[in-house]
Amino acid sequence: MSIHISTAFDSGNIEVVSAENTADIQVKIRKDTNSDFLQWFHFKLTGVREQELAIRILNASETSYSDGWKDYRVCVSYDRHHWFRTDTSYENGELKINMFSEHDSVYFAYFTPYSYEAHQDLIGACQTSGLAEHEVLGTTLQGRDLDLLTVGEQMFDEYKVWVIARQHPGESMAEWFMEGFLARLLDPDDPVSRKLVEKAVFYIVPNMNPDGSVLGNLRTNAAGANLNREWANPSLENSPEVFHVLNKMDEIGVDLLLDVHGDEEIPFNFISANEGIPSYTPEMNALEEEFKNFWASIWPDFQTEHGYEKDEAGKADLRICSNQIAERFGAVALTIEMPFKDNDDLPDPAYGWSAERSEKLGSSSLEPILHLLPKLKTS
Repeated sequence: MSIHISTAFDSGNIEVVSAENTADIQVKIRKDTNSDFLQWFHFKLTGVREQELAIRILNASETSYSDGWKDYRVCVSYDRHHWFRTDTSYENGELKINMFSEHDSVYFAYFTPYSYEAHQDLIGACQTSGLAEHEVLGTTLQGRDLDLLTVGEQMFDEYKVWVIARQHPGESMAEWFMEGFLARLLDPDDPVSRKLVEKAVFYIVPNMNPDGSVLGNLRTNAAGANLNREWANPSLENSPEVFHVLNKMDEIGVDLLLDVHGDEEIPFNFISANEGIPSYTPEMNALEEEFKNFWASIWPDFQTEHGYEKDEAGKADLRICSNQIAERFGAVALTIEMPFKDNDDLPDPAYGWSAERSEKLGSSSLEPILHLLPKLKTS
């Protein structure tokens, strides 16, 4: 049986250079749609049962975050449900993948994919729980729905908590986080969830970029826009996803925002805050630190030592979601980052940072939200 490489499925991304020899399969990552970003890949090899595979991603050095390949191990699956890691190295500008294939077909991906079909299933499960309402805020450039889930009783004095994910579509761990977050929030037997929905209304967008997710992009939508640089001036022509969500935020208000992402280079879970916005106050800083420190105290997969360098005072980029929302609403607005590689505080040689651990991190975030709510000022 000859080797066949395919990407004609949700989030597929690879270009074939040579696939004549299992000992030297050569491929390249395709750029994001209408953009020069490239890093995400997802492809299937067929015709490789009981063969040693050696795959070279030739343009790894040209990717947007080539430093992220250090200590990275690729995600692999035979059935698209169970994903594991295999030997991977970055040498001479190429990402090299080596493994023995036990079956005819095997999938490779930058991280465990979260498909658009899984997203539809998530929305359906939430709305049939009896605890969540579903609304379509608008459509994307390719006509896909931008889904909003609302959980909690809307009154006059409730806290307004927004949780959004996957502005960058290749950061699929962000929607796995949302799956864990929503499963717990909608559990009527969970005392933390019950207390939360007594105090707050949650406005949840599990996938901010469904077009980019389906297209196999790392960071952009169908127009080539990086949505997390569109919040100062979104448009229907370039970034309808941000346009619709920000309009809804302006209508409702925001007290707390969690914007969920993944980071290509840093092997830890961490939060990026808003110390550089013009209106930043000591009170804002205290609330951010309270949230981070409490989470780290209860969940060993989260930490506060490693992360991004802080912005200088007054020099924050207000095109970025969390900065814009903190400045616009006086809200606590936090960017959550998870690794593509592993959590070096608790490494797992077989699975690295995984979909399952992303779900558990999402579930665990409910405690620091509950802890912080009484300290917030309502809008």
